[in-house]
Amino acid sequence: MAKRYAIILAAGQGTRMKSKLYKVLHPVAGRPMVQHVIGQLNEVNPDEMVTIVGHGADQVAAYIGDDSQLVLQKEQLGTGHAVLQAEDLLKDKDGTTIVVCGDTPLITSETYRTLFEHHEQEGAKATILTAKALNPAGYGRVIRDERNEVERIVEQKDATAYERSVDEINTGTYCFDNKVLFEALQHVSNDNVQGEYYLPDVIEILQNRGEKVSAFQTLDFEETMGINDRKALARAEKVMKRRINEKHMQNGVTLIDPDNTYIGLDAVIEPDVLVHPGSMITGETIIKSDAEIGPYSEVDNCFIGESTVIRHSVARDSRIGDSVKIGPYAHIRPDASIGNEAKIGNFVEVKKASLGDKSKVSHLSYIGDAEIGSNVNVGCGTITVNYDGKNKYLTTIEDRAFIGCNSNLVAPVTVGEGSYVAAGSTITEDVPGDSLSIARTRQTNKEGYASRIKNQKKD
Repeated sequence: MAKRYAIILAAGQGTRMKSKLYKVLHPVAGRPMVQHVIGQLNEVNPDEMVTIVGHGADQVAAYIGDDSQLVLQKEQLGTGHAVLQAEDLLKDKDGTTIVVCGDTPLITSETYRTLFEHHEQEGAKATILTAKALNPAGYGRVIRDERNEVERIVEQKDATAYERSVDEINTGTYCFDNKVLFEALQHVSNDNVQGEYYLPDVIEILQNRGEKVSAFQTLDFEETMGINDRKALARAEKVMKRRINEKHMQNGVTLIDPDNTYIGLDAVIEPDVLVHPGSMITGETIIKSDAEIGPYSEVDNCFIGESTVIRHSVARDSRIGDSVKIGPYAHIRPDASIGNEAKIGNFVEVKKASLGDKSKVSHLSYIGDAEIGSNVNVGCGTITVNYDGKNKYLTTIEDRAFIGCNSNLVAPVTVGEGSYVAAGSTITEDVPGDSLSIARTRQTNKEGYASRIKNQKKD
């Protein structure tokens, strides 16, 4: 098989995005669009990949890393000029080169693979990836001759009225014979409205020489969508979301309302998980079978065990065991570890804390910087007082302890195994195992005092 190369055009600033973030770094499904392009191309296993960068080169390079060679286009003088920047790396090599725009994140590896194969099977010197568009405005048009072969490509700005009526568009993705590409680029002129060197002009040059130019039309126009503004970005997000959700449903995940469910690219969800509307599952989240997420829950970078239920809650960067009940309105902050059959109830916040099997924090509590054993009951309104204004300290609650309502555990402090803390206590010293700790003043009742207060207010 012939050698295969890839050139990604990612030098434009994208002024229509009206953003300080460079266009190809705008995320789709949580990932910069240029990374989508690189990821799909990597599945085709090109021998070399070159990304042409310009505006924001350092930022783009930081995202790309070692996934591609980088070449700087100091001046943005058109797509032909951009491809020419890879000349020193590729021009003398035999094989096929695919040229892709960095703002087309929806093209799949299967389309890239089919385009390569079509080009090589046809023996063409150039092959254009085309699509039919309901509204072709803004795209270059593919003009065919009476034999239905590609005659030329004309940019929107340079097209006649008839040419603008053509609905077959140039997607901006091509395959070329590599050596022929770089030789033809030497003859591309900038004699056009924009004064730029257009890559599509290579097609006309090759045709004038009698070289074979082919076209491969994809059936999915959405996949070829170029992202030039926020409206297109939103459309791409919608397409990607649908694609991801359909994959999970095909794998046995139940999405009650796919249109109102957001799942990131890296999430792994096992069959028989149930996801309710309004839920967001992002990052490298793993959800085991028979779990139930939502409605209206956010799960990011978490491990969620089997049969766990998370309702109207937020969980980030944490590990949650099997058969856990979370919510409604709980907040699991980073570095939390929740054991099997535990319960985190309404308006409970857990941060950098571990909770053992079958332990419960059912209501209105803050558990931060804590190690809680198994079968512990933490009463309503309990707070681990972990911060003294400078440093944070650890609270330890050992197995089978019982913490009464409205208790303050001032860290560093340990409540021993099987101990009780009376409701309303502020614990500042360690509690031995099998003890009852009471840390509150004795109640005093002053009979008739309320009436005296009311009479004073009247005077």
